[in-house]
Amino acid sequence: MEKMLSVVVSVYNEEAVLEQFYREAERVLRTLSWDYELLFVNDGSMDGSPAILSRLAERDSRVKVVSFSRNFGHEAAMIAGIDHSSGDGIICMDADLQHPPECIPEIIRKFEEGYQVISMVRTKNQSAGLLKNLTSAAFYRLINALSDVHFEPNASDFFAVSRQVAEVLKKNYREHIRFLRGYVQNVGFPHTTISYEARVRAAGHSKYSIRKLFRLSVNTIVCFSNLPLKLGIYAGLMAGLMGLIVLVYTLFTRGGAPSGYATIVVLLCFMFAVLFLIVGIIGEYISILFTELKDRPIYIVEKTENL
Repeated sequence: MEKMLSVVVSVYNEEAVLEQFYREAERVLRTLSWDYELLFVNDGSMDGSPAILSRLAERDSRVKVVSFSRNFGHEAAMIAGIDHSSGDGIICMDADLQHPPECIPEIIRKFEEGYQVISMVRTKNQSAGLLKNLTSAAFYRLINALSDVHFEPNASDFFAVSRQVAEVLKKNYREHIRFLRGYVQNVGFPHTTISYEARVRAAGHSKYSIRKLFRLSVNTIVCFSNLPLKLGIYAGLMAGLMGLIVLVYTLFTRGGAPSGYATIVVLLCFMFAVLFLIVGIIGEYISILFTELKDRPIYIVEKTENL
């Protein structure tokens, strides 16, 4: 029986590139030995993207569209695509053509070799500046130092999973605050990587601002590591040690006390800074717990086409 490939494409205000993406992806997909479906997830686009997707779905039955009632974010769009996919293999990618469709045949070969999780690792990102590349590398070093899970450096939201892995993601990884590419690397199963060079965006601009990237980084650290919660223990030990040093200094200083108030003021400022930092970290964990306890839907589907 012929195998099916589901290509999940998240879309948010991509009217300038959707037709080009469809043409390039279709040209590659037609050469495959697998049957396929192109599953676009419209993440509350406010431009002409919904109309373009409707036209594509009308003229090609292999184009499936899931439209959200509003913008729920890139992570929600990817998990929604996985939820609605029907393929034996599922590829998640973006519509801006930074994720090259030319990599799809190599992904198929990896599936046929028995791999069930395929992470696409960027070797170069032509659209990212020096600052973004440096911060990305620093993020992966930090999360690997804090977490028990090892993350592949420069792994992107361009990845592929088998139907078996997709079922695991559907049933067991339903957090509202999530880092999907991290979950994909954490589920186990035969795993491999493919290197690729990210292309220049065909049109438009990145939807991830510095603020959104920072928020994603904080959520990822909180989701995958409990170490920040233990900072209170280390900070308490450090503050106790510094207090002991000041005590010894006070006892053995001829004047009986440190000269001036500078030392005391510095110690107080330092300890209050540490205290507020720890309170802030605890607040982040409580915020995520509160979000999960509310159990609101990860996404809301307004309509579907060809599904």
